[in-house]
Amino acid sequence: MAITKPEMILIDVDGTLVDSVPDLAYCVDEMMQQIGRPPHGSEKVRDWVGNGVERLVRRALVGRLVGEPADEDFEKAYPIFLDLYAENTSKRSSLYDGVAEGLEYMKSAGYRLGCVTNKAEQFTLPLLADLGIADRFEVTICGDTLAKKKPDPMPLLHAAEFFGTEPANALMLGDSISDIKAARAAGFQIICMSYGYNHGEDIRNYDPDLVIDSMVELKGVL
Repeated sequence: MAITKPEMILIDVDGTLVDSVPDLAYCVDEMMQQIGRPPHGSEKVRDWVGNGVERLVRRALVGRLVGEPADEDFEKAYPIFLDLYAENTSKRSSLYDGVAEGLEYMKSAGYRLGCVTNKAEQFTLPLLADLGIADRFEVTICGDTLAKKKPDPMPLLHAAEFFGTEPANALMLGDSISDIKAARAAGFQIICMSYGYNHGEDIRNYDPDLVIDSMVELKGVL
Protein backbone atom coordinates (compact mmCIF):
# COMPACT_ATOMS: atom_id res chain seq x y z
CA MET A 1 0.00 0.00 0.00
CA ALA A 2 1.09 3.59 -0.52
CA ILE A 3 2.62 5.41 2.42
CA THR A 4 1.14 8.84 3.13
CA LYS A 5 3.89 11.41 3.61
CA PRO A 6 4.35 11.69 7.41
CA GLU A 7 5.21 14.72 9.54
CA MET A 8 7.36 12.68 11.92
CA ILE A 9 9.17 9.34 11.80
CA LEU A 10 9.85 7.19 14.85
CA ILE A 11 12.59 4.57 14.47
CA ASP A 12 13.32 1.40 16.46
CA VAL A 13 16.93 0.55 17.42
CA ASP A 14 17.79 -3.17 17.61
CA GLY A 15 17.19 -4.90 14.29
CA THR A 16 16.22 -1.66 12.55
CA LEU A 17 19.10 0.81 12.97
CA VAL A 18 21.64 -1.40 14.71
CA ASP A 19 22.76 -5.01 14.46
CA SER A 20 23.31 -5.44 18.19
CA VAL A 21 23.24 -9.25 18.31
CA PRO A 22 27.04 -9.65 18.28
CA ASP A 23 27.31 -7.77 21.60
CA LEU A 24 24.16 -9.27 23.11
CA ALA A 25 25.23 -12.81 22.18
CA TYR A 26 28.71 -12.23 23.62
CA CYS A 27 27.15 -11.09 26.91
CA VAL A 28 24.64 -13.95 27.03
CA ASP A 29 27.30 -16.58 26.40
CA GLU A 30 29.73 -15.04 28.88
CA MET A 31 26.94 -14.90 31.49
CA MET A 32 26.02 -18.53 30.88
CA GLN A 33 29.63 -19.62 31.32
CA GLN A 34 29.99 -17.56 34.50
CA ILE A 35 27.04 -19.42 36.04
CA GLY A 36 28.46 -22.76 34.91
CA ARG A 37 26.19 -23.42 31.95
CA PRO A 38 26.92 -23.91 28.23
CA PRO A 39 26.78 -20.93 25.85
CA HIS A 40 23.99 -20.62 23.26
CA GLY A 41 25.68 -18.94 20.28
CA SER A 42 24.53 -15.95 18.29
CA GLU A 43 21.91 -17.67 16.09
CA LYS A 44 19.76 -18.62 19.10
CA VAL A 45 20.24 -15.23 20.72
CA ARG A 46 19.16 -13.53 17.48
CA ASP A 47 15.73 -15.15 17.82
CA TRP A 48 15.36 -14.03 21.45
CA VAL A 49 16.15 -10.32 21.04
CA GLY A 50 13.55 -7.55 20.92
CA ASN A 51 11.77 -7.31 24.25
CA GLY A 52 14.47 -5.78 26.46
CA VAL A 53 17.44 -7.38 28.21
CA GLU A 54 15.50 -8.74 31.18
CA ARG A 55 13.38 -10.89 28.85
CA LEU A 56 16.51 -11.86 26.90
CA VAL A 57 18.18 -13.14 30.08
CA ARG A 58 15.06 -15.11 31.02
CA ARG A 59 14.98 -16.69 27.55
CA ALA A 60 18.66 -17.56 27.75
CA LEU A 61 18.18 -19.27 31.12
CA VAL A 62 15.33 -21.48 29.86
CA GLY A 63 16.89 -21.86 26.40
CA ARG A 64 13.75 -20.92 24.47
CA LEU A 65 11.48 -18.02 23.49
CA VAL A 66 8.72 -18.76 26.00
CA GLY A 67 9.10 -19.83 29.62
CA GLU A 68 10.29 -18.62 33.00
CA PRO A 69 13.51 -19.56 34.82
CA ALA A 70 13.66 -20.19 38.54
CA ASP A 71 13.78 -16.90 40.48
CA GLU A 72 17.13 -17.74 42.07
CA ASP A 73 18.67 -18.46 38.66
CA PHE A 74 17.45 -15.14 37.29
CA GLU A 75 18.59 -13.21 40.36
CA LYS A 76 22.05 -14.71 40.00
CA ALA A 77 22.38 -14.25 36.25
CA TYR A 78 20.76 -10.87 35.59
CA PRO A 79 23.31 -8.68 37.46
CA ILE A 80 26.12 -10.54 35.67
CA PHE A 81 24.52 -9.75 32.32
CA LEU A 82 23.97 -6.08 33.19
CA ASP A 83 27.63 -5.66 34.15
CA LEU A 84 28.78 -7.37 30.97
CA TYR A 85 26.46 -5.37 28.73
CA ALA A 86 27.45 -2.06 30.32
CA GLU A 87 31.01 -2.83 29.15
CA ASN A 88 29.97 -4.31 25.79
CA THR A 89 27.13 -2.12 24.52
CA SER A 90 28.71 -1.25 21.19
CA LYS A 91 32.06 -3.05 20.85
CA ARG A 92 30.77 -5.50 18.24
CA SER A 93 27.56 -3.77 17.10
CA SER A 94 27.19 -1.78 13.89
CA LEU A 95 24.69 0.19 11.84
CA TYR A 96 23.01 -1.83 9.12
CA ASP A 97 23.94 -1.00 5.52
CA GLY A 98 21.86 1.93 4.31
CA VAL A 99 21.06 3.34 7.76
CA ALA A 100 23.49 6.27 7.62
CA GLU A 101 22.25 7.19 4.15
CA GLY A 102 18.60 6.75 5.15
CA LEU A 103 18.98 8.99 8.20
CA GLU A 104 20.80 11.59 6.11
CA TYR A 105 17.99 11.58 3.54
CA MET A 106 15.21 11.87 6.16
CA LYS A 107 17.00 14.72 7.91
CA SER A 108 17.75 16.60 4.68
CA ALA A 109 14.12 16.15 3.53
CA GLY A 110 12.97 17.87 6.72
CA TYR A 111 11.43 14.91 8.54
CA ARG A 112 11.37 15.18 12.32
CA LEU A 113 12.95 12.07 13.75
CA GLY A 114 12.52 10.25 17.04
CA CYS A 115 13.88 6.98 18.36
CA VAL A 116 11.91 4.36 20.30
CA THR A 117 13.31 1.17 21.82
CA ASN A 118 12.59 -1.37 24.54
CA LYS A 119 16.28 -1.22 25.51
CA ALA A 120 16.97 0.61 28.79
CA GLU A 121 18.29 4.17 28.60
CA GLN A 122 21.62 3.25 30.26
CA PHE A 123 22.42 1.07 27.20
CA THR A 124 20.57 2.95 24.45
CA LEU A 125 22.14 6.40 24.79
CA PRO A 126 25.78 5.17 24.79
CA LEU A 127 25.04 2.85 21.85
CA LEU A 128 23.56 5.63 19.70
CA ALA A 129 26.41 7.95 20.67
CA ASP A 130 29.12 5.37 19.98
CA LEU A 131 27.65 4.68 16.54
CA GLY A 132 27.47 8.40 15.76
CA ILE A 133 23.70 8.79 15.33
CA ALA A 134 22.49 10.12 18.71
CA ASP A 135 22.16 13.67 17.37
CA ARG A 136 19.83 12.57 14.57
CA PHE A 137 16.89 12.28 16.97
CA GLU A 138 14.93 15.05 18.65
CA VAL A 139 13.56 12.60 21.21
CA THR A 140 14.73 9.14 22.34
CA ILE A 141 12.21 7.00 24.20
CA CYS A 142 13.73 3.96 25.91
CA GLY A 143 12.26 0.90 27.56
CA ASP A 144 12.35 2.56 30.98
CA THR A 145 11.33 6.10 29.93
CA LEU A 146 7.62 5.51 30.47
CA ALA A 147 5.38 3.14 32.46
CA LYS A 148 4.87 0.89 29.42
CA LYS A 149 6.91 -0.14 26.38
CA LYS A 150 6.20 -1.65 22.96
CA PRO A 151 3.96 -3.45 21.98
CA ASP A 152 1.94 -1.00 24.10
CA PRO A 153 1.24 2.18 22.08
CA MET A 154 2.26 4.48 24.95
CA PRO A 155 5.82 5.27 23.69
CA LEU A 156 4.52 6.07 20.20
CA LEU A 157 1.71 8.28 21.43
CA HIS A 158 4.19 10.04 23.75
CA ALA A 159 6.39 10.79 20.74
CA ALA A 160 3.45 12.08 18.68
CA GLU A 161 2.56 14.38 21.56
CA PHE A 162 6.17 15.55 21.83
CA PHE A 163 6.17 16.49 18.14
CA GLY A 164 2.65 17.89 18.25
CA THR A 165 1.65 15.45 15.51
CA GLU A 166 -1.56 13.48 15.02
CA PRO A 167 -0.84 9.70 15.00
CA ALA A 168 -2.35 9.48 11.50
CA ASN A 169 0.49 11.77 10.32
CA ALA A 170 3.19 9.66 11.96
CA LEU A 171 5.29 6.76 10.66
CA MET A 172 7.04 4.00 12.59
CA LEU A 173 10.10 2.25 11.17
CA GLY A 174 10.67 -1.11 12.84
CA ASP A 175 11.45 -4.77 12.35
CA SER A 176 9.28 -6.83 14.70
CA ILE A 177 5.76 -7.89 15.62
CA SER A 178 6.15 -5.69 18.70
CA ASP A 179 6.68 -2.64 16.46
CA ILE A 180 3.67 -3.53 14.31
CA LYS A 181 1.37 -4.05 17.31
CA ALA A 182 2.47 -0.75 18.85
CA ALA A 183 2.03 1.14 15.57
CA ARG A 184 -1.41 -0.33 14.88
CA ALA A 185 -2.59 0.42 18.42
CA ALA A 186 -1.26 3.99 18.20
CA GLY A 187 -2.70 4.65 14.73
CA PHE A 188 0.75 5.09 13.08
CA GLN A 189 1.72 3.87 9.62
CA ILE A 190 4.35 1.13 9.87
CA ILE A 191 7.23 0.20 7.55
CA CYS A 192 9.34 -2.82 8.52
CA MET A 193 12.89 -3.76 7.61
CA SER A 194 13.21 -7.25 6.12
CA TYR A 195 16.50 -7.96 7.90
CA GLY A 196 15.63 -7.43 11.57
CA TYR A 197 14.91 -9.58 14.60
CA ASN A 198 11.42 -11.05 14.64
CA HIS A 199 12.01 -14.26 16.62
CA GLY A 200 12.89 -16.12 13.42
CA GLU A 201 9.63 -15.32 11.59
CA ASP A 202 9.16 -13.42 8.32
CA ILE A 203 7.83 -9.98 9.26
CA ARG A 204 5.61 -10.01 6.15
CA ASN A 205 3.36 -12.53 7.94
CA TYR A 206 2.16 -9.68 10.17
CA ASP A 207 1.06 -7.30 7.40
CA PRO A 208 3.01 -4.09 7.97
CA ASP A 209 2.11 -1.34 5.48
CA LEU A 210 5.39 -1.94 3.64
CA VAL A 211 8.57 -4.03 3.94
CA ILE A 212 11.89 -2.70 2.63
CA ASP A 213 15.39 -4.19 2.50
CA SER A 214 17.35 -1.00 3.15
CA MET A 215 16.67 2.51 4.46
CA VAL A 216 18.08 3.79 1.16
CA GLU A 217 14.68 2.79 -0.29
CA LEU A 218 12.90 5.40 1.85
CA LYS A 219 13.68 8.11 -0.66
CA GLY A 220 11.49 6.40 -3.25
CA VAL A 221 8.80 5.51 -0.69
CA LEU A 222 8.38 8.88 1.02
